[in-house]
Amino acid sequence: MTSEHHHTRPVTGTRNDLSTCALTHVELLWIEGKIEYWIRFGRVAKERILDRHRRIISFAPDRIFALVRWRSNDYGTIMSRIDILRAVDPSELHQTLPCVRPGGESLLRLTGWPKVQQVLQATDTIEALGINPADVAQDYWRHVHNRIAAGEPPRVYTIQRHMAWIKRRRASQ
Repeated sequence: MTSEHHHTRPVTGTRNDLSTCALTHVELLWIEGKIEYWIRFGRVAKERILDRHRRIISFAPDRIFALVRWRSNDYGTIMSRIDILRAVDPSELHQTLPCVRPGGESLLRLTGWPKVQQVLQATDTIEALGINPADVAQDYWRHVHNRIAAGEPPRVYTIQRHMAWIKRRRASQ
């Protein structure tokens, strides 16, 4: 449950000002044991604390981030979900999600705690290689989604695959 918000600047202006800038905003909510929305990884551009339970985290266009949403009631967990998204410019086509404005390009979306855990394990494995999951090839996150959705384990992300992604990204710029 880490995020890279230690190098962030506060979001300035009012809540309505957020809708006019080019950032993607994620409203996080944390009510211990009831509703827990958090960023698992991502390069945060700005952060605004609304109150002790809510904050808005913002991402620049083309940045990748993981949003984990979990809810429970008196009888146990009622929702576990992870979304890995690419932040979009407001003028781009995108999917909408609750608590994400304007929305994002969905690279992975899985529901159910066992599936969420598999994604978190894949993320931990990537971090163990010394790679920030926010820098991983976008097609890898789609692969993880498809494999887990089909009941198969995802292939391991490797340093070699990451280096190929970096070269491919540089060549396209």
